[in-house]
Amino acid sequence: MPPAVPATIPTSLAGAPWLERPETRAVLSALAAAGHEARIVGGTVRNALLGEPVTDIDIATTATPDETMAAARAAGLDAIPTGVSHGTVTVVAHHVPFEVTTLREDVETFGRHARVAFTADWAADARRRDFTINALYCDANGTISDPLGGLADLAARRVRFIGDARERIREDALRILRFFRFHARYSAEAIDAEGLAACAAERHLLAKLSAERVRAELLKLLEAPGAARAIAVMAAYGFIVEILGRAPRIGLLARLVALDADHRRVPDPLLRLSVLAVAVEEDRDHLAQRLRLSREEARDLLVIDPRLMAHIDLDAAGRRRALYAVGPERWRRMAIVGAASAETPDEIAAWDTLGALAETWEIPKFPLAGRDVLALGLAPGPRIGALLAEIEAEWIAGDFAADAAALKARLASRARESH
Repeated sequence: MPPAVPATIPTSLAGAPWLERPETRAVLSALAAAGHEARIVGGTVRNALLGEPVTDIDIATTATPDETMAAARAAGLDAIPTGVSHGTVTVVAHHVPFEVTTLREDVETFGRHARVAFTADWAADARRRDFTINALYCDANGTISDPLGGLADLAARRVRFIGDARERIREDALRILRFFRFHARYSAEAIDAEGLAACAAERHLLAKLSAERVRAELLKLLEAPGAARAIAVMAAYGFIVEILGRAPRIGLLARLVALDADHRRVPDPLLRLSVLAVAVEEDRDHLAQRLRLSREEARDLLVIDPRLMAHIDLDAAGRRRALYAVGPERWRRMAIVGAASAETPDEIAAWDTLGALAETWEIPKFPLAGRDVLALGLAPGPRIGALLAEIEAEWIAGDFAADAAALKARLASRARESH
């Protein structure tokens, strides 16, 4: 489920711990001392109003970048011109960085890029943002400014574009994916019809986005509590095939999301991507290339095919052998997918038991190494690895019962035979 929204959204964040921290006060005070207005903006305010954790704090100000840097340095703070062409300066207070951005309005847009003009008009700054719930401001006293109706939308769990939705999307097509991600994260109601229609009309713009931007946004979407609901809408309107180049398995994803909620598990976006679109090895390779996944991310994609189900029918020794072969982390993830693929509560319970084996059985470490073979007088070469693999296979087949002494004796016997 999306985050619980208070029955009445507060109109003040006075006394909020993140607002009272010394580093936050230092930046706001530095700008105020120089005669500039400054307010916290965007996700910080939205999450605080929802009672969610606040991490990075972004600040909007009437000060120009040069004025921001001068005000910060006059107060003894570090100021770094990280994006002055777009009005952004990073101010560091007590070793904590804050992005401080001058109020802006778009003069001309070029896809995701825009030529901006600095302004002192808070409403103009709000109008250039994407969604109303991201156009909320909070001053140093905790007073909320809501120029575009974001508070009402937050209370209604509604994700709504600011102004003309198609125009917002043409400015940056990534807003299509952000629209669905925010819906999955914050909304429990039906998706905003006007926003959905605009996304559908401008769907062709997705092809112009870089794989890296799509990947980042998609994985964030898949982490959200309403991921299955949002993905189902996206599939119905053709977005998922456009993004993944694969037909999605909506039902399997929905079951996995539901089980994650039941078990209070931290969502695994790559596992959710696996159940959504990875049925064979070719799918994994395809997604790794299409989304520019890192090597580690590609490795964490599981091939979700019927052979996975064979693990549930193994006897106790067979399960231990399989767990030894795949490793505990992959074993847990396979069991999670198995439960999502199950047909009955009993099968789900069986998969949960299977996954718990990674916690209850300490995987033994094979006691022998190459030095044990060399100590027997064999010359270095491929035979050493072959001998170790042979002994290890027998150790595994014997349910890991043989101890180091027994294995060394067996190794010595095989070494003598090889001379």
